[in-house]
Amino acid sequence: MKELASVAASLNPQLTELSLESLRLRRSAKWRYFDPDVLPAFVAEMDFPLAPAVKIALAEAVELDDTGYAYPDAVGLADAFADFAKARLDWEVDPAGVSAAPDVVNAITSLLRVIAVPGDRVVINTPVYHPFFAIIEELGLQPAEVPLVDGALDVDGIDAEFRRGAVALILCSPHNPTGTLPTGGQLSALAAAAAQHGAWVLSDEIHAPLTLPGARHVPFLGVSEEARQHGIALVSASKAFNLAGLNCAQFVTASERAAAVVGKLPFAATHAGHFGVLASVAAYRDGAAWLDDVIAVVDHNRALLAELLAAKLPEVGYTPPRAGYLTWLDLRALGLGNDPSEALLERGRVALNPGPTFGPQGVGHARLNIGTSPALVEEAVKRIGKAVGRD
Repeated sequence: MKELASVAASLNPQLTELSLESLRLRRSAKWRYFDPDVLPAFVAEMDFPLAPAVKIALAEAVELDDTGYAYPDAVGLADAFADFAKARLDWEVDPAGVSAAPDVVNAITSLLRVIAVPGDRVVINTPVYHPFFAIIEELGLQPAEVPLVDGALDVDGIDAEFRRGAVALILCSPHNPTGTLPTGGQLSALAAAAAQHGAWVLSDEIHAPLTLPGARHVPFLGVSEEARQHGIALVSASKAFNLAGLNCAQFVTASERAAAVVGKLPFAATHAGHFGVLASVAAYRDGAAWLDDVIAVVDHNRALLAELLAAKLPEVGYTPPRAGYLTWLDLRALGLGNDPSEALLERGRVALNPGPTFGPQGVGHARLNIGTSPALVEEAVKRIGKAVGRD
């Protein structure tokens, strides 16, 4: 703990010295869904102050009464993302292949409306981001679950589903909730399988800017020509810069074939929020230093969580994420039932995401958000301990 305390002292205090009283003044779902005595550590929303560049951009828009419809081309959204992708992810993106969307879930839904028909099978890698199940059900599609194996993609299992006729894979990279990252070799093999069977890979890379020290995110469209022909990436500044409520994401294509699919989408599927566009451009262009500070805090918090659990709740299974601020806890040894989040909320007054909503592999698990101050990570663990009589 002494070594972590030394690291903590070097972190940006604006990101580590958060007031719970001030956070409770916020009106987002994270802070209003549960009773005031509950510590919310569930929805993928960070507690940090906004990046200064984002605040300035939004304040300027308000000062100008600039609250109309978005016009991404006029403010350079595509160029801003392409520059950001090159600098942060070593990803060469042609701005001509970048277009706006309201959000990643909406974007995936719209793409599946074009490339699939009711009854088609769509591959997901469970445990996985729970809205994927809702998308598939809404469109009358069938989920083809190919579980992760020790946190890694089962490429052979995905290939087998493509051979059985699955028309697409919704790839979650970095993976939510485990925080794992597929390798370039895995992605290349995945692209080859998609090409062989005429399937699509819709690659949700929303957490990529939050790749943590010691890891490297590999953009799917960068691994091969097969990936560019059979893949569409979905990206956004929303997770890395905490802009989810502003409704702005991006489609990224790298082939005429993929661009043609995006070109078939209706207006509503490509219409982002004006404030979201302005904030995203500011984040991509001028948010690098702030993002570095956020990554340093999240890196510290993932190590802190490991030490706290080892000291206070050694039965809990936890592998620190390699990307993002979401952590996946195996709580089965605590005897809290299929959905431990229920007991944690009732007895500990701490809200985590229910593991079973991420698929069958989520039984006995829960997702904990560490995109907050070290003190609130400690408070979350304390409340989990209280729920099982360890206070």
